[in-house]
Amino acid sequence: MNLRFIVNPISGRRGRSRQVQALLAKFIAAERLDAPVVLTEGPGHATLLARTAVHEGCTRVVAVGGDGTMNEVAQGLVHTPAALALVPTGSGNGLARHLGLPLAPAAALRLAVDPAARITTIDTGLAGPRPFFNVMGLGLDADVSDRFNRQPSRGLPAYLRTALAAFSGRRTESCTIEIGAERVQIDLLWLAVANSDQYGNGAIIAPGAHSADGLLDLLAVQPVGWLGAVNLGARLFLGNLDRSSRVRRWRAPAFVVHRPAPGLIHTDGEPHPAEARVEIKVVPASLRLVACPAPP
Repeated sequence: MNLRFIVNPISGRRGRSRQVQALLAKFIAAERLDAPVVLTEGPGHATLLARTAVHEGCTRVVAVGGDGTMNEVAQGLVHTPAALALVPTGSGNGLARHLGLPLAPAAALRLAVDPAARITTIDTGLAGPRPFFNVMGLGLDADVSDRFNRQPSRGLPAYLRTALAAFSGRRTESCTIEIGAERVQIDLLWLAVANSDQYGNGAIIAPGAHSADGLLDLLAVQPVGWLGAVNLGARLFLGNLDRSSRVRRWRAPAFVVHRPAPGLIHTDGEPHPAEARVEIKVVPASLRLVACPAPP
């Protein structure tokens, strides 16, 4: 097995990355692994490093970082024989939690390098040309991601503070959603399209969704006031958001969202500018991934 570690040196809470890098160095030495460790240097670099690893014959590429690092490394591995392994060190770690992967770095490292580990295949989502593997969103969802990425602190408390600040300046958009032949006109607070069931930290955006079913789950959240926002926040962590009367949900392989004007979207928590028309679709069984053993 030809291994490579791709590490985001600024992922997670302050100081955590240095601890993880030290643990990684000890682990590689103890296991006597012949596995290079490369550090990312900025946006997009992890994808380039992953593609280079595949070109040089790596059969397993280990992403050490958060959801953004996962996304970039995975982009370089889609439709290749190489398998992605995750050592989640970010603040949300949504895909790792969805798949039941170890969150403790030592346990995640052991699974990542286990030659007998189970390899599964998951879907890729595309929002226009941008891949996502966990969740993409627009409206308030993208605004929160944009603000959070500008914050020096990480973790759930910082994310909740950011979400409250974004909600205070909330704006709604009158959008049209195409689901096959169906066209739905709806006022949106936020829209999320999920390949997994959660954002991360146990915030369940699409209860029952799965990353290997060949489908995406679209949740359209209609405008609410402060009391409604508290209710929706509670439902996120109780796992029943889709039961709210202010939420509509569809499951399909593709959607098209028409907004009044261009604006932000996010893919796995990373914000990007996008056109008013956003085409979203699934690419089934397109990424190989190191998974926990199947239950007996």
